[in-house]
Amino acid sequence: MTTIAETPRSIWLLRTAAVLWVIWGFVHMLAGVLTISGDTTEAVQSIADGVDEASLEFDYPDAVGAIINQHGFNLLWIGAVTVVCAFFVWRRSVAAVFLAALVGGLADVGYFVFLDVGGYVNFVPGTLMTIFSATAIITSFVAYFTTER
Repeated sequence: MTTIAETPRSIWLLRTAAVLWVIWGFVHMLAGVLTISGDTTEAVQSIADGVDEASLEFDYPDAVGAIINQHGFNLLWIGAVTVVCAFFVWRRSVAAVFLAALVGGLADVGYFVFLDVGGYVNFVPGTLMTIFSATAIITSFVAYFTTER
């Protein structure tokens, strides 16, 4: 089956997931652009926004800047993929449900494990976006797994 059956419940669940993925995706695309366009110190301070900015004020080597820019690029493409998936989740695509969960979900697992648990970030926007992605995954999976196939 390539689409999830159209029921009032599945429509509501999938549209909720799609809206959450659009918000999540655009936030991550913006974060990616800002990470790439800023200098390394600003980018690190923005990512670890729960840490005293002065403690992150360094003259970082160029290699660290390259790693941060790669992170920004990853944020950008991960966000873009989830926005595209959101369009197809809205249209009940099974593949889009699982691709968004895989890409956005795994990105947020890393964020949660290394930044949230470490205590390096504030609730908004990072932790809130983790809640958005988890909710999008749960609602879309409920639509998929509880609809007759």
